[in-house]
Amino acid sequence: MSVSPDKRRKMESALEEIKKYTVVVADTGDFNAIEEYKPQDATTNPSLILAAAKMPTYQPLVEQAIKYGIANGGSEKEQVTNAMDKLFVNFGLEILKKVPGRVSTEVDARLSFDKEAMVSRARRLISLYEEAGVSKERILIKLSSTWEGIQAGQELEEKDGIHCNMTLLFSFAQAVACAEAHITLISPFVGRILDWYKENTDRKNYEPHEDPGVQSVTKIYNYYKKFSYTTVVMGASFRNTGEVKALAGCDLLTISPGLLGELSQDHSTVTCSLTPQGAKACDLEQVHLDEKSFRWLHNEDRMAVEKLSDGIRKFAADAIKLEAMIKERMFNVKNGQ
Repeated sequence: MSVSPDKRRKMESALEEIKKYTVVVADTGDFNAIEEYKPQDATTNPSLILAAAKMPTYQPLVEQAIKYGIANGGSEKEQVTNAMDKLFVNFGLEILKKVPGRVSTEVDARLSFDKEAMVSRARRLISLYEEAGVSKERILIKLSSTWEGIQAGQELEEKDGIHCNMTLLFSFAQAVACAEAHITLISPFVGRILDWYKENTDRKNYEPHEDPGVQSVTKIYNYYKKFSYTTVVMGASFRNTGEVKALAGCDLLTISPGLLGELSQDHSTVTCSLTPQGAKACDLEQVHLDEKSFRWLHNEDRMAVEKLSDGIRKFAADAIKLEAMIKERMFNVKNGQ
């Protein structure tokens, strides 16, 4: 017996419908969640790796990274840094066994204002992947969307053919600068934008299409498609499924396991909100930014300034916690404990 198209749509989950319009990415370091929801790609960050590294399941990956750090010698600081890099790559390697596409691996947020250090660390991460037999084509290097980070991304893309994912992106200025630098992909943070507006204005509730984070990503997507930039948009940091569904049609969306679970149980109809055709019809003017105009335009957006600095601090704090955990474990290994 054949099933009518309308009935089939009702049987399909919102997650399955979104996958028709958008590449779905899992925002997690937990392999089990990746296996369950079958995303195309996966993204990690220091906070997600810290959470996963505390789970008993993943202790072999932590132990291997610590042994690698010790075996490569150098000062204690160098050993810890090498172990951290290896740990991030170990998680990435395991994730790549579960997804057909790419994994995003993040450069230490404490380097966010040092272009040369970010370039060096990115090359180091790629070399670790290549030593393990994984092509750089399957890796996105995550960099903070500071001016220095964007310039580091441009150098990595142009000189090394290393694909970058610019993270902690909150302002239109950041998006424009990334497109002009020919970055592969950007990750505008939908939910953190909403958080700021709830904390700093009288309004506490938003319908999905009124959500300031959704509106920000919609504008960036439309701008990129209207002016034929090659950089693609991956909405990130969602607070609810309404935000996700409102951005159906965006190039990619990276979604936490919790929200992936909700979307897989949601059988409401999803319509494609973002299309290249719709973008072409938008009333937007093209702008060009050098460093001075970038800094000014970004600085005019109080929300973006505050959320970028806050995001860097939070990722840095989790990197420090992860470092402390590795240092303690390394001490125990060296002392036979």
